[in-house]
Amino acid sequence: MPNLHIKNASLSYSNKPIFTNLCLTLPANQWTCLLGASGVGKSSLLRLIAGLAFGHGAQANGDITSSDSLPVHHRVAWMAQQDLLLPWLSVIDNVTLGCRLRKEPLSKDKIEQAHHLLRSVGLQQQASSYPRELSGGQRQRVALARTLMEDRPFVLMDEPFAAVDALTRLKLQDLASELLADRTILMITHDPLEALRLGHSVYHLQGSPATLTEPLYPQGSAPRSLDNEQLMALHGHILEKLRQEDV
Repeated sequence: MPNLHIKNASLSYSNKPIFTNLCLTLPANQWTCLLGASGVGKSSLLRLIAGLAFGHGAQANGDITSSDSLPVHHRVAWMAQQDLLLPWLSVIDNVTLGCRLRKEPLSKDKIEQAHHLLRSVGLQQQASSYPRELSGGQRQRVALARTLMEDRPFVLMDEPFAAVDALTRLKLQDLASELLADRTILMITHDPLEALRLGHSVYHLQGSPATLTEPLYPQGSAPRSLDNEQLMALHGHILEKLRQEDV
């Protein structure tokens, strides 16, 4: 997997800068986690990396490159906070949605791959079910399988587990850590503990215009145990910094 390099990323709305000349490298086969207050520009940074359009009055630019020198924008998968499943499609059809939207033929191999991913997330028995028949955690596991089905080297995650209960969240963190271990990940989260459990590096986007702090590097293999003393100490440290920022 390649590294992803973000250089001189800038965004402004109606000439008000959100961030300017922001630089960040996402190492291959690692999770980079990004914390920050609402409205600081985290999701906008993901949009810039993915090459998505911004609204009226926005000015965005930046040099987004990969270490293998191949184009980035068509090699990005996105996992959002909402599962965004289409209610009129079955689970298996939601997993293969990207292929359908691109009008790619659904070969036998593609269908087998989708079923394999559903087995990986523990939902093989629900392949013919519809989203309304699933719990919130199950729906988010379908969304994870759909993200994996895209088979992209770069995965952008925008608070992907925020909408589920605490125990389901931990289970989804463990599952995603296992299944996305060989990708280049940038995950936004408001939960410092989640960032510390999953991230190889943890950044904080703060200020106006926003800047990146020096990263924290949690020790040990992810997903880290909740009784990890260093993890809990870092958790307290981050919460205090966030509290001070909110004053």
